[in-house]
Amino acid sequence: MGSLKVEAVILAAGMAVLGLCIEHGFETFAYRDRSVNVKGLAEMEVPADKVTWPLMYKSLGNDLGALYQQIRRTNSVIIDFLKEKGIESSEISINPPEIVDTEADRYNSSSATPHRYHVTTVIIVTSEKVDLVRGLISEQGELLKKGIAVTGNDYRYNVQYEYTKLNQIKPKMIEEATRNARLAADKFAKDSGSGVGKIRHAHQGQFSISDRDANTPYIKRVRVVTTVDYSLED
Repeated sequence: MGSLKVEAVILAAGMAVLGLCIEHGFETFAYRDRSVNVKGLAEMEVPADKVTWPLMYKSLGNDLGALYQQIRRTNSVIIDFLKEKGIESSEISINPPEIVDTEADRYNSSSATPHRYHVTTVIIVTSEKVDLVRGLISEQGELLKKGIAVTGNDYRYNVQYEYTKLNQIKPKMIEEATRNARLAADKFAKDSGSGVGKIRHAHQGQFSISDRDANTPYIKRVRVVTTVDYSLED
């Protein structure tokens, strides 16, 4: 009987110790699991360093041979204009002409079309001289004096500006985004009466490049968001 009482006391003591250990274990687990997930944003405005400028014009006629000679002369005038303004030959390319034969178009319901052939020709300037090309775009009216109407109302042939030196600014922007994430974590920790510990996980988001606005497509906004998990400490 006495031995049973001793065993009962030992069992009770063991259960109490086990309970304390479990409680301490849960507290430790909860402490280790305390963290904050924050995002850090970095943005930068940069000038475009590459421009693609399509010069598109249309030719109408009924004689393909005559149209071919006319297009050759027009191309020559446009190319001479570009070279005189500082564009290199290596920056100029000519797309194959697009020819529409209205007599072969079964959807054309008009039988009194004055011109059988409608030809679209595109000369493309691809250059890193962004400021020079921007100036030429405003001066292309000079071609009107030579009888050439360069049109810009076709959505396929819009001027495009690009920024190609992203790798040069990536490290600085990632550093800034991470610093901003840390500031957000510090603010959260301070408000919750905690301290910021080590980084548990970090994820660098995708870089995005967009126009600053519709009126200044030659100014680009580069953006990246970094997501960081920090541990919290008392």
